[in-house]
Amino acid sequence: MVGRNIELLRKRKNISQKDFISKIQVMGIDINPTSYSKLEGQLRLATDKEIYVIAKILEVPVGELFEEPENQK
Repeated sequence: MVGRNIELLRKRKNISQKDFISKIQVMGIDINPTSYSKLEGQLRLATDKEIYVIAKILEVPVGELFEEPENQK
């Protein structure tokens, strides 16, 4: 769920995956493109620190990353 929400929010802000990964890295998270792609694809879990940093970059409350997407309700 978190990975899908991150992808949707990132795309709404028109941020490329490459640019988003760079922003995450600048905030102190060691993440590579493969690992990030797995996170968005829901093939791996996000750490609490990753969730916190991603929410800050996307300018949303952490809880929003856990909400059911509108198109799946």
